[in-house]
Amino acid sequence: MKTVVDILWLLLVAALWGVTNPLLKKGTVGIEHVKEGSRISQLLAEVKFLFLNVKYLLPFLLNQSGSVVFYFTLATTDLSLAVPTVNSLSFLFTLLTGKLLGEDFGGKRAVLGMVLTMLGVTLCVVSSASEAESAGLQNTTQTRNTGYQTVSH
Repeated sequence: MKTVVDILWLLLVAALWGVTNPLLKKGTVGIEHVKEGSRISQLLAEVKFLFLNVKYLLPFLLNQSGSVVFYFTLATTDLSLAVPTVNSLSFLFTLLTGKLLGEDFGGKRAVLGMVLTMLGVTLCVVSSASEAESAGLQNTTQTRNTGYQTVSH
């Protein structure tokens, strides 16, 4: 089932992006103490601080690997499914990871938002899967009736 595999890849991307957001935030702690004279020196000092900091660099690399997976997943996944699914689920992963790291969660409204987001993502996935299934059935019926099979590239 190609659709299930695509959804699992999108879930991986959402997890990589969402989980790393709070970790990136934690990894930047202390950057405010980096002080240099000019803007260029300040920029270079901050880049040096970040890329020599394993607490920042590891989440950054994981986050970027999520972007690579997303890029390759877009080749086989419907864009109208991929973008809202990944963006909304990465938000959920960010909230949950932040809570595990002790950040303020947002209370009952945040939980309600998470439930509504999950409902919306579920509707998108179910709708996309049913459209793919009905398109497959139409191709099969069309092939039987005409004797020709449509090949898409």
